[in-house]
Amino acid sequence: MTKTELRGHSLIAGSEVTGRAGTAQAVDPRTNAPLDPVYTALDAEQTEEATRAAAAAFAGYRSTSPKDRSTFLDRIADNIDAVRAPLVERAMAETGLPEARLNGEVSRTVGQLRLFADVVRVGNFHGARIDPALPERSPLPRLDIRQRRVPIGPVAVFGASNFPLAFSVAGGDTASALAAGCPVVVKAHNAHPGTSEIVGRAVTAAAAECGIDPGVFSLVYGAGSTIGQQLAADPRIAAIGFTGSRSAGLSLSATAANRPVPIPVYAEMSSINPVIVLPGSLSSDGVGPEALASQFITSLTGSSGQLCTAPGLVLVPEGAPGDGFVDHVAALLPEQTGQTMLTPGIAEAFGTGVAALRSQPGVDEIASGVPGVGENAPAPIVFTTRASEFAANEALAQEIFGAASLVVRYRDAEELRAVLEGLEGQLTATVQATESDFGTVRALLPVLEGLCGRILWGGWPTGVEVGHAMVHGGPFPATSAPATTSVGSLAIERFLRPVSYQSMPPQLLPEPVRDDNPWSVVQLHDGRVKGSNP
Repeated sequence: MTKTELRGHSLIAGSEVTGRAGTAQAVDPRTNAPLDPVYTALDAEQTEEATRAAAAAFAGYRSTSPKDRSTFLDRIADNIDAVRAPLVERAMAETGLPEARLNGEVSRTVGQLRLFADVVRVGNFHGARIDPALPERSPLPRLDIRQRRVPIGPVAVFGASNFPLAFSVAGGDTASALAAGCPVVVKAHNAHPGTSEIVGRAVTAAAAECGIDPGVFSLVYGAGSTIGQQLAADPRIAAIGFTGSRSAGLSLSATAANRPVPIPVYAEMSSINPVIVLPGSLSSDGVGPEALASQFITSLTGSSGQLCTAPGLVLVPEGAPGDGFVDHVAALLPEQTGQTMLTPGIAEAFGTGVAALRSQPGVDEIASGVPGVGENAPAPIVFTTRASEFAANEALAQEIFGAASLVVRYRDAEELRAVLEGLEGQLTATVQATESDFGTVRALLPVLEGLCGRILWGGWPTGVEVGHAMVHGGPFPATSAPATTSVGSLAIERFLRPVSYQSMPPQLLPEPVRDDNPWSVVQLHDGRVKGSNP
């Protein structure tokens, strides 16, 4: 798969479909210039073609063997890798993100697909459990009961603005849904339609090359407020994967909840990712105020701050060591130049958020950088306030999507704890500390576990490793489903549900729970892995 010609139309079950509901163009955020081609938007009837095709493909796709399904995922990865150069070029034009960042995102996208191909081959996600019959048990015999997880049905995925690849057409939501055995209908993000088309054609080609029903994948274009709501309400859609704003995520969740048959919405929405600076990290035994300030600015300004894990809140102790951190931020930040933001609308929203924060009582500006060259490249900025002011004003805890952060000064561990207990759910919480702070950290751990999905010791929250132990999720409003993750192999469980088989004839049992275990999956027999120690 090497062809990258852009046609400007939706891809429904392997066919190119010209929309009948108007047109739109991407814009280069560096110049605000429109980018060809013009994209056509689907009407309601055309959008329904995609969900009908997904529903029709489900029965066959859910029954594919591990070999066939993993080969399909690997082929998608190969096809995306084959168009890396033109894909990165188009993504740069549509997002303003730098080449190195986008190359890394291609690698992450390809890596996710291959991770889930391996998950399918290993087969642990089936969750096979076998409680063999105990006919001699007293006072009552036990029947043979077996359990596995099955795919839930077609999934609607919404591409994210800030990750045009890793959280978009063939990103983590799509990869995990396809791995689970669920067809996918992707709503392309209107900010990067060309990037989406290139990837969409790679997925479509992979299905054809692997002999997979083309209805397993569709890519649809149109207004998010109309097509998005239609997909959320469509009775053929069994779940939704979404990364974006809180307002859009809640709107989709409301529609999905109010259906005659409600469905789950796995929405990753908003987070300010508190970084807790404890005294030890500012001492000679720790990183020190200057290095911490430098690391903070690097984390804050990367990708123009347009990361869901950007450090939007830094909690710093009062006193001389904390003053040193603030002084170094004030000295270093003016050297930073603003980077192009993803869209003119996002840049405008950033300006509005900064103005609102600046107007709040008790908030002072520490420093700002300088605007970047060209359009939509506002200066990074950092503010400060006291913990008492922060606790009394909910407006200070609002996310600003971009390179803006608030440093909150706290008196002691008690005031720090109070601030953390007052926060909404978060994706991450980071602790900067040394061994001298272990007592404080130990006392805060239960609070942090209730606050977020990932706790970091040292480091900075930006950057998410894709693997088996990662959690990219958290309590509401970081996500709409706190028991799940959108990154890592555990993401597959969002699109599965358990089914038990009681006293089923052996000839009718599905492969994962058969005694001969033809797929060689891990099976729990009476709660223990077969062959393990009692």
